Order: sequence, then C-alpha cells, then structure tokens
Amino acid sequence: MSNIQFALAIVGGMLLLIAIRVPIGGAMFLAGAIGYWYKVGDLALLNYLKGLAWGRFSTYDLSVIPLFLLMGQFAAAAGLSTRLFHAANSLIGHFKGGVAQAAILACAGFGSICGSSVATTATMSQVALPEMKRLRYSDRISTGTLAVGGTMGILIPPSVILIIYALLAEQNIVKLFAAAFVPGIIATIGYLAVLAVYVRVVPGHASDQPRYSWSARLRALLDAAPIGVIFILLFVGIYGGFFTATQGAAIGTVATLVVALWMKFRANRLNKPELGGIDLREMVACFLPTAQATAMIFVVLLGAAMMNTALAVTQVPNDLAEWVGGSGFPPLLIVAGFLVFFIVLASVLDELALMLLLLPILLPSILGLDLFGLTTEYKAIWFGILMLTVIEIGLIAPPIGLNVYVVANIARNVPIGEIYRGIMPFLVSDFLRVLLLLLVPQVTLAGVWLYEWADTLQRAAR
Repeated sequence: MSNIQFALAIVGGMLLLIAIRVPIGGAMFLAGAIGYWYKVGDLALLNYLKGLAWGRFSTYDLSVIPLFLLMGQFAAAAGLSTRLFHAANSLIGHFKGGVAQAAILACAGFGSICGSSVATTATMSQVALPEMKRLRYSDRISTGTLAVGGTMGILIPPSVILIIYALLAEQNIVKLFAAAFVPGIIATIGYLAVLAVYVRVVPGHASDQPRYSWSARLRALLDAAPIGVIFILLFVGIYGGFFTATQGAAIGTVATLVVALWMKFRANRLNKPELGGIDLREMVACFLPTAQATAMIFVVLLGAAMMNTALAVTQVPNDLAEWVGGSGFPPLLIVAGFLVFFIVLASVLDELALMLLLLPILLPSILGLDLFGLTTEYKAIWFGILMLTVIEIGLIAPPIGLNVYVVANIARNVPIGEIYRGIMPFLVSDFLRVLLLLLVPQVTLAGVWLYEWADTLQRAAR
C-alpha cells in the first residue's frame, strides 16, 4: 500500500467512525492511533501517547480559549445581545429591511465579544427572530439573515477558530486578529448591501416600522454602551501593546462580569427585571457551558494531534508540497483549488475538525508557493483569513450547514429549504469577498501592517 493510499485509508476510517456517530474528536483519535500503530508498532505508539496530552495542552496560549468562551457566556446571560440588537434597530430599523440589517450589525457586535459562530447564531436568533416575526418579515429573510450573520462569530476577533489557527500555524495571535478586521468589516457591509437590494428587488419579504424618537435612540445606545466600552478596552489594550491576547481575554472576561453584575444590581434596585444582568448564581451557571465547550474543543485538538502525527508518518504533507511545487500550475489556481476543497468539506464536517485535519497537510504547500512576493509569515496570515472566510461559507452551504440547523432548531416551524433559500442571495456577497481577498492580499494584510507600524512607533517611544 502506497503512502497516499494509507493516508486515504486513515481519513476514510475517520469518516466512517463519524458516520456511525462517534464524536469527531474520538473518531480522529482512533483513526490516527490505529494508523500510527500499524506504521510504527505498539511500543512507539505507547511512547507517543504518554506525552501527547501534556505536549498539546501545556501551551500557555490555549488558556485564551476558555476565557473568551466565558466572556461570551457572561454577555449572553446578561442580555447584552438584546441590548446590541435594540441599539442597532433603533438606528436603522425604520428603513426597508432595517430590522434584518440591525440583526447583522448585532451579530457582528456580539461576535466581537463571543468568538463562536454557533453561539452567535443561537443567541441572536433568540433575540431577533421574535421581533422580525412581529413585524411580519418573511421566514425566508429572517432565518437566512441570522444563519449568515452568525458566521461572523468565527471571523471578527476574538475568534476561537482564529486562535487555534494561530497556534497550529505558529503565528502571532494579535496579528491574525488585526488581519481579520478589514475582511470582517467587508463581510458586514456586504451583507447589509445584499439585504438593501433584496428587499427592494423581491417585495413582500420585509415591512417598515415606525422611526424611533431621538430620546429612544439615545436610551438604546446608552444601554449598549458597556459593550462598546469592553470592545474599546480590548482593542486599545491588545493592539496598543498594553497586554497580550491572553491577558486581554482575562481582562475582557472580568470586565464583562463586572458589567453583568452591575446590570443585575441596577435591575433589582429599580425593580425592572427586563434590564438584564446576572447574579452570583447565574454567574456560576455560566461556567458549565464554558467547560463543556472547552472540553469539546480540547478533545478535538487531542484527536487532531493523533491524526496528524499518523499522517506525518506517511510523508503525505511533504509529498503534496513537493508535487504542488513542481506541478507547474499557477500559484493562485492552486490556492483557489484548496479553497474550493475547503468549502465542499466544510458543508459536511465541523469547522474545527476540518481545519485541524487539513491545515497540517495543506499549509506547507501554501507556504512553498510564490504568492505576490509575500514573506512566509504574511502568506500564513493571508491564507488563514481566506480559509476562515470559506469555512464561513461552509457553515451555511447545503447540505449540512451547521448554522442553518442551529436556526432551524429555534425556528421550528420554518422548513430547512426555506432557510437555504434565504441564504442564497448572501452567497453572492461571500463569493465576491473571497475573490477580493484572494486577488488582493493587501486587503487582508492592511490591518497587520497598521499594527506593525503602531508597534514600531511604540517601541521607538520607549
């Protein structure tokens, strides 16, 4: 059996285990362990396993994951997502399709303090769907908007997937966060533009609502102000070099907790439960879903480490890099082919497992290409943002877009097909954005260059 056949057998075994409902982390671990044992023997496998967990989880930077997840839990439990939506709705909700556009803005804002696509989709769906239903928005446009808006949770910093990419690709987390800002803003503007065009070209999907008074807008903006303060604190602190991404995650978590406790104190004092917030009991309850999500991610990381070690023994990553380098195909065509491959697999595989499985195989090939004269670091950052962008598409693409099923679980009376029909217009914006990021890497790297320039100035000032 050739190396490529053996590697395909390992991946096929993993997919078979997933098909029989073995959790993804376990499927990757079992397939990788069996493949590694077959290649090197039982003693070598046992020797590798004894240090696997320590080697994978002793990385200090991994602590940023549970911290950002906990920050998102505090924000969701305190009702900050509701305040975000109401603030956006007060500003633009009176426009045609404005409530759906407000949901997109709220998803972008909540993604900036959450870092999870699924959490963003689930939280904002519970907040925005009842309002759009009350205003007689069609099921198609309301559910499609929320499924698409939730994808920004994995692109707009802080993104858990982006953090894991930084660790796997051995890149600076802060630089990757900086690189994601401009693509995240472009994604938000693109979705807003799609809604503005769609509700006017295809009538009957959105209605108007009365314009908020200026005093009501001011109240809504003041209610959402704590989120802006937390975001500015993290933005200035991390990109200004005052603290690292991990320290920023801890500071952001504490700041969110303080805001949430203060909101509850104010709600009790005024006897207005609708003001939200959390008490000590609710605070403790936030730790369980955080621990569960963290455990799931860490198990997948462990399984991916075993799988990738087995694939490394086959030398397939090196063989693929050599083949790509000598194929004679244009470098951009090769990158585009990899991106299409990601989109196809992202529609049927969990985004975390997909990245952990393919990145160690494909990244060496990407870094070996001559792409716009970029350095190895810039190529890794540029490809990372591109990869997350196409994984976003996989989260909403048929047949198994994860975000679609999250929305369908909340809007139980809406058929899956209707949600997919609502998503289709947004895919036009997605593909245009991927094309822009692919052909103009400066769009992605602009944030990195700005961060490096600011860092240079700060070092000179010292």
